[in-house]
Amino acid sequence: MAVKKVKTIIKLNLPAGEATPAPPVGPALGQHGLPIMEFVKAYNEKTAKLKGQIIPAVITVYEDRTFSFITKLPPVAAIIKRVLALTKGSGKAGRESAGKLTKAQVESIAQEKLADLNTDNVQAAAKVVAGTARSMGITVE
Repeated sequence: MAVKKVKTIIKLNLPAGEATPAPPVGPALGQHGLPIMEFVKAYNEKTAKLKGQIIPAVITVYEDRTFSFITKLPPVAAIIKRVLALTKGSGKAGRESAGKLTKAQVESIAQEKLADLNTDNVQAAAKVVAGTARSMGITVE
């Protein structure tokens, strides 16, 4: 089988099971001549069981106007908000606190997100999670 030439890679954060051809999907795929509805249907099927979460998709566009995609785990910020039952972080990170995470919660989030991070060390992943929490105005105890 001949290897397809990659034209570009598109990264989108989309609601699981609820993607539509409206922006950002339509313009991102349309400019490369891809079948938008084909992607929307495939993405919604693949992420239907994760409704209510934001799931990143990495779409590889080939020269012959075909595509393939993979889904990732939700962003760390989204996982933190889910664990603390928040709608958003602090608007003034460092000055106002939006909540508190325990070390155990940080480590469990790091363990959950480990596959998508560029490390295989849980302690390093925990530092990434703690940094994201700090930037959201959440203190780590």
